[in-house]
Amino acid sequence: MTSILARPVVRTPRRAWAGLAVLLLPVLLVSMDMSVLYLAMPTLTEHLDPSATQQLWILDIYGFMIAGLLITMGNLGDRIGRRNILLVGATVFGLASVLAAFAPSAGVLIAARALMGVGGATLLPSSLALISTMFPEARARATAIGIWTAFFAGGSAVGPIIGGVLLHHFWWGSVFLINTPVLVVLLVFGPLLLPEHRSSALGPLDLPSVALSIGGILPIVYAVKHFAAEGFDLPVIGIGVIGVLLLIAFVRRQRHLSEPLLDLSLFRNGLFSVAIGSSTVGMLALAGMSYLTSVYLQSVTGRDALGAALLGIPMAVVVFVCSVSGARIGRLLGTRTAFVLALSMAAAGNLMLLGIGVNGGIGWYIAGTVVAGAGFGMAFTLVSEVAVAAVPPERAGSAVGISETSFELGNGLGLALLGSLAALVFRSGGDFGSTLGETLTHANGDTALIDSARDSFVHGMHVATTAGAILLAIMAVIAVVSGRKVKS
Repeated sequence: MTSILARPVVRTPRRAWAGLAVLLLPVLLVSMDMSVLYLAMPTLTEHLDPSATQQLWILDIYGFMIAGLLITMGNLGDRIGRRNILLVGATVFGLASVLAAFAPSAGVLIAARALMGVGGATLLPSSLALISTMFPEARARATAIGIWTAFFAGGSAVGPIIGGVLLHHFWWGSVFLINTPVLVVLLVFGPLLLPEHRSSALGPLDLPSVALSIGGILPIVYAVKHFAAEGFDLPVIGIGVIGVLLLIAFVRRQRHLSEPLLDLSLFRNGLFSVAIGSSTVGMLALAGMSYLTSVYLQSVTGRDALGAALLGIPMAVVVFVCSVSGARIGRLLGTRTAFVLALSMAAAGNLMLLGIGVNGGIGWYIAGTVVAGAGFGMAFTLVSEVAVAAVPPERAGSAVGISETSFELGNGLGLALLGSLAALVFRSGGDFGSTLGETLTHANGDTALIDSARDSFVHGMHVATTAGAILLAIMAVIAVVSGRKVKS
């Protein structure tokens, strides 16, 4: 008993916790910029007048560029240094944020958002991989990962809130310009508090794999978006087929490389596969729900950006709290059981949004987003912990790149698939414009048209959020079934 009591409780130096505080800055910004435009889109649409397709690209290109580059950047950080790539990425992200803030047209804004995605792709895997170096003690590392995930998931939840506050006082570009001073703090204190870490044992990056991964993901994404906006045609089918073929070639190449860009052997671990599936489906459902409810609060209920943002505070708080406690819940229940619980809560929260209507249901909105937020917060922490623990420290960047790619891909697919599903249901409800905002702008005071459009949008939102709940429930069942296979 004496030896146990004499054992030091904390083995992690204070410098590591100070470094973690610095690492949280880019994580918060990158995740916040996934959702900060949800409330800004109506205002932005008035000033830049983007088409329906351009609106989707403004929202999606950032996440899809990150998704296409995360695995590459995670591997690159393992080789050239995680702190180096973190600081370079922060610089690119900051400059692109300034360009986005003062974009004179929708095309320039799309290009700036794409450049922000390039910078953001370096920040997430390097920051989480550095935690495995800074926190060698398992319990401290789990706590650090929980805090990191809380800021990642919380940033996505708090993005609309910050956007609403800024839009209440400033012009739409302020939602991007806020990134710059925060990144300056990172660039100043990062070299002082963050250790450099690179692996001398790894060989050079396989450039054909890089080209195949990016060349496969982006055409498929474009095909999905084009189909959602305009339907199938021969060119888009051809582009989609090219993307599939390139991804098949990418996977085949990884099987024959001694140091693959994507370590397929990780997916033989059933828990790792459950984690990646949970993060993809979870972010898909969260992104779709967040975007559609943001439009609902403004364009259907008539609230301004600040009023809509304030209603998102309960969910943001719950996501943050449950992210921090996710690792503890995983230790108590077992990681797989905790995944099932988290996914089930997220599905239930999405279904509760069926109580929302054109003329009421804000209580259902708050209750549904809080329940779903608790599930999302727990799930995302478990995903990060499983990814970091899946590989030795020298390969942490590549493993984290896989998990973060699933987050970003889910985020983009949530907007493209669930957002497009809601839009399809909306347009089928009457002779409306391509979006609710466009319909309301050109309604010329036609109250019958306005009421009908709002009712059709709510119906589309119900269909999309229910689809998200079904996907979450399916993932929960997969987690249960895979656990039984392991036991048998």
